[in-house]
Amino acid sequence: MRPRFAVGAPVNVRRGNPPGHIRTPYYIRGKSGTVERICGEFRNPEELAYGRSGEPKQVLYRVRFVQKDIWPDYRGPAKDTIDVELYEHWLEPAVRTQS
Repeated sequence: MRPRFAVGAPVNVRRGNPPGHIRTPYYIRGKSGTVERICGEFRNPEELAYGRSGEPKQVLYRVRFVQKDIWPDYRGPAKDTIDVELYEHWLEPAVRTQS
């Protein structure tokens, strides 16, 4: 499977609350970040949790978020970030505007 997103690509995390075993933290859903690295292809853990094969494999990304964009009351330095590993099916392309 070829990765849909390249390192440095802006992405949005899907907003969703599907039932079942979900590996995407709720606090990161609907947020925008940047692909920091492509971790590889792995069987889908959301499917493996139910005893299924986890196929087709999914690309796993490490996505970097600015902490103040995640937690509005964050009091640390403005450049602080948090990295979250997310599977491709949770990501959508994002368009960033220059400020």
